[in-house]
Amino acid sequence: MIRLTRLNGARFIVNAELIKFVEEVPDTLLTLRDGERIMVRESGDEVAAAALGYARAARFPPEPA
Repeated sequence: MIRLTRLNGARFIVNAELIKFVEEVPDTLLTLRDGERIMVRESGDEVAAAALGYARAARFPPEPA
């Protein structure tokens, strides 16, 4: 799950695995697998970095100390 910001400033959390496309038109537009579209304040690079961080954490959790 990644935390993003709608254009109106409202914060929300989306399941990063549901993101199908990220476009900059010029605002950043997410298209989810079910076809829902959401505009966010973050750049495409920021969304991609957050999604990648989520995927890494989910697949490669830190080793216990």
